[in-house]
Amino acid sequence: MHRIAALCLPQVVAFDLSVAAEVFSLAYRRGEPLYEFTACAASEGRIATTTGFGIDNLAGLEAVRVADTVIVPGFRELLDPPEPEVSETLRAVHERGGRVASICTGAFALGHAGLLDGRRVTTHWFAASELERLFPAALVDPNVLYCEDDRVFTSAGLSAGIDLCLHILRADHGEKLGSAVARAMVASPHRDGGQAQFIERPLPLSSGGGLDEVRGWALENLDAQLDVATLASRAAMSPRHFARRFTEETGSTPLQWVIAQRVREARHLLEETDLPIEDVAQRAGFGSTPSLRQHFGRAMATSPAAYRRTFRVPV
Repeated sequence: MHRIAALCLPQVVAFDLSVAAEVFSLAYRRGEPLYEFTACAASEGRIATTTGFGIDNLAGLEAVRVADTVIVPGFRELLDPPEPEVSETLRAVHERGGRVASICTGAFALGHAGLLDGRRVTTHWFAASELERLFPAALVDPNVLYCEDDRVFTSAGLSAGIDLCLHILRADHGEKLGSAVARAMVASPHRDGGQAQFIERPLPLSSGGGLDEVRGWALENLDAQLDVATLASRAAMSPRHFARRFTEETGSTPLQWVIAQRVREARHLLEETDLPIEDVAQRAGFGSTPSLRQHFGRAMATSPAAYRRTFRVPV
């Protein structure tokens, strides 16, 4: 079983901790849990949170030393390095091939451990400039929901931790299980890491003024031509106005959004069907196998065939 340790530092953000606990505790296959989740700290016992209550019965650093994935939730004292043993333990996890992740300001602990140097990372927007100042060797991107770089995962604040944990879950066990856990949490089924932290003008579904109808139509017609001109025409807007409005509502450009939805559909078809790769490319809207391989490989760091071998659900 894959062992996950959530390393809580003093004044931990309880929301971040509970997000990770909930996502991985809901991951089951054939009635069996897929993860062993342990909350721990620099020493066993109790730790304070930012919201006025404490968390008891935490394990010690030994749980981190044997974990396959370590997640550091946000915490308050960003400028003060954790105890040297904490940083040494985090480095040791990564050096032996484990994954190290942070939610929100947990990225500062990874920075103090030297794990952000030379890597593309993110954190909550309000702390991004401070992260960049403290760790100038890190490639801080303040505009995205989450990043992955050489087994170091970082997310923006609060709800972006859900997106990061679901991303890790999908990487381990495929799109179907990730979507099932998202449904159980009543969470967005898939927000891509590159989506902006800020959405300038979110509109309710019932407003009648948003682009939900256009996006819904696009999802039903992924194999159609879905360039900006086509989508703008359906929305009765100029292409320029449509593109600006689309980005304001979704945090992604139309092209980025369409490619992400097509990759997601390809993942579904590779997991759930025995369709030839050529047919998957057509149905998902990529048009050709080389185009599917290019976009799928860029998004998933693997080929469609290898993804199918890993995640094909037995009938």
